[in-house]
Amino acid sequence: QVQLVESGGGLVQAGGSLRLSCAASGGTFSMYAMGWFRQAPGKEREFVAAIKWLDENTYYADSVKGRFTISRNSTKNTAYLQMNSLKPEDTAVYYCAADPRRRLFPSNAKADYLYWGQGTQVTVSS
Repeated sequence: QVQLVESGGGLVQAGGSLRLSCAASGGTFSMYAMGWFRQAPGKEREFVAAIKWLDENTYYADSVKGRFTISRNSTKNTAYLQMNSLKPEDTAVYYCAADPRRRLFPSNAKADYLYWGQGTQVTVSS
């Protein structure tokens, strides 16, 4: 079965950087899109970024565009989220997710992502 394991979260000051990793196993990921979502306390889980595994077509939420970069390494079966210029409002639990359906572009809809990791905490201090 598909398993996704996030790592790389932590505590950083505003303006700093973190790189999150998502180790994927158990799926045909060349056919998938990989997504990153985040959830702050008391808020709904929101889309951050997504990438189609095969062609590296990417999609970013407006709130992170220009600051975050999503990528993947096929040899390592790992997706990444490079987060630069972090802001306190980026504080959340970050989740890796996989969308197994064939689509023209990556989806930003939570319901399209059928597989989820356990999450990793990112805290940005002011």
